Amino acid sequence: MYIELNNNPIGVKVGDCAVRAVSKALDMTWEAAYVSLCINGLQMGDMPSSDAVWGSVLRQQGYERRIISNTCPDCYDIIEFCKEFPTGTYVVCTGGHVVTIVDGDYFDSWDSGTERPQYYWAKEV
Repeated sequence: MYIELNNNPIGVKVGDCAVRAVSKALDMTWEAAYVSLCINGLQMGDMPSSDAVWGSVLRQQGYERRIISNTCPDCYDIIEFCKEFPTGTYVVCTGGHVVTIVDGDYFDSWDSGTERPQYYWAKEV
C-alpha cells in the first residue's frame, strides 16, 4: 500500500528521492541522510543522488544489492514487489527514482506504485 512520505524539512517536493529513501530505510532524519549522502558523494567524487553514492551508504549499513528477475519486466511494478516481499525493508531503484518499502508498504512523496523496479537493496535480519 502507498503511504505518503515527504520528510523534507520544509515540505518541498524536489529531486530528493534518494535522500527520502535513505532516510526512511535507515530510520534517520532527512537532514542526517542528506549530510551522509553529501559526505559520501564528496569522498567518491560524485553527486549525493547518484546510485553509486546512495548505494554505498546503504552498503555501509549492511544492505546488499540484488537484481530484479527479468521474467516479466513489463508487468512487474512496485505494487507487485510489495506483494512478493511483504516483510522487511527494501530500497528499490526504478532507474530514475528511488523508493523505500517497509513491510509491504511503499513510502514516497507521490504514488510510484506503477514504476518498474530494476534492482533493490535489502538487509538481512
